[in-house]
Amino acid sequence: YLLAIASPTHPIPASCYYNGWARESWYANGNTYYGYHQWVGPAYGGPLFFTHCSYVGFDPRNKSDSYCNYFDNSRNISLIHRAYSMDNPHNFVGYSALVWGLTYSTNPWGGSDHSPTNDNGTITPTAALGAMPYAPAESIATLKHFYHVYGDRLWGPFGFRDAFNLTESWFSQTYLGINHGTTVPMIENFRTRLCWNLFMANPEIQPMLEAIGWTISSPPPTSPP
Repeated sequence: YLLAIASPTHPIPASCYYNGWARESWYANGNTYYGYHQWVGPAYGGPLFFTHCSYVGFDPRNKSDSYCNYFDNSRNISLIHRAYSMDNPHNFVGYSALVWGLTYSTNPWGGSDHSPTNDNGTITPTAALGAMPYAPAESIATLKHFYHVYGDRLWGPFGFRDAFNLTESWFSQTYLGINHGTTVPMIENFRTRLCWNLFMANPEIQPMLEAIGWTISSPPPTSPP
């Protein structure tokens, strides 16, 4: 929706943002899970790719629409997922503060949009790693745990394999390009904000935000929280 509204040649009306995307019945949330408030999105945040794909280029820091600040919402969803793994209501093997991250990936039975409401014990490394701009300490600790504890069962020539399920003693032998395709830029956004800076420098972005009525607060910090 943001890109369509920002189009310099064939834009859609700014009203489409609230009349279309943001009017969906599941969009507004307002609940608190594990002590973290979630303003928008499905229960417990859904798969973590929701907090990755939309923000590879679009910098959510210090930006709000009439619902929320989207950096804060994505950070809380990341921490909700981690807290869910710590709680481990289904008693899957291995879940902990260092073993978390549910998103779309392969699993022992095929593939699924894994989330706290659709969980079969399958952890996807890129889910927690892609949360690095939002929850850097938690994400980096999990990255180190995955690398040092599971070694070559999980790490291969293209980085972390797609997923693993300790309850089923299963480690994927494949890599999913779309997961790495969002995770690597999100790690770079934590490190240098490169993708955010390049995308937000496009001249169409600021007028689009103004047309929708987004609020931009004080400049973001020199490094992500």
